[in-house]
Amino acid sequence: MPKRRLLIKTSAAALVAGLGLGAVDGLQAQSSAATTTGGSTSSSPVSPALARIPDAQHSGTARMRFFGFDVYDASLWVAPGFRASHYAQHALVLELTYLRSLHGDSIAERSIQEMRRTQDLPQAQAQRWLASMRGAFPDVQAGDRITGLHEPAVGAHFWFNDQFRTAVPDPEFSRLFFGIWLSGSTSEPRLRNALLAGAVP
Repeated sequence: MPKRRLLIKTSAAALVAGLGLGAVDGLQAQSSAATTTGGSTSSSPVSPALARIPDAQHSGTARMRFFGFDVYDASLWVAPGFRASHYAQHALVLELTYLRSLHGDSIAERSIQEMRRTQDLPQAQAQRWLASMRGAFPDVQAGDRITGLHEPAVGAHFWFNDQFRTAVPDPEFSRLFFGIWLSGSTSEPRLRNALLAGAVP
């Protein structure tokens, strides 16, 4: 392989290794949407998170890529009556199925960066939330799943491969965290559109 091509490929791989949960400029979403009841699709069983939302509906799925590298598949389920424009007022589950290895610390740090894009955060608050996410997100390998449940006025709950990890009982944290993907000011609107394809605007 020519030296220049190898350098480009290696640099792209290094960038991917630093990606977290948040959308990043240059990522592309491939989407599909379906609506089902009972919180599952034909290919995925009901997870502990989905069991917390009776009659959850699958809203959309998107694959994230960066410089040709597959990073993760994201899927969104929402409570009946969900409206995209008021996502934080409704229960929802977001599941990320990773397609490559990533460090948990990188996932947490990228997430706090994306949250700060939409709202200024005092340093002390940002550090508390970062510590909570470091406890929620372990290092991942291809095939691992991180699942988040948003409960309005309650906060967020996180599972790793269907094993409960932690809860963050802070509604503001939960709003901003899930807003990484669902807020109208997300850094990746194509991803948002894909995940909300089956939802009411």
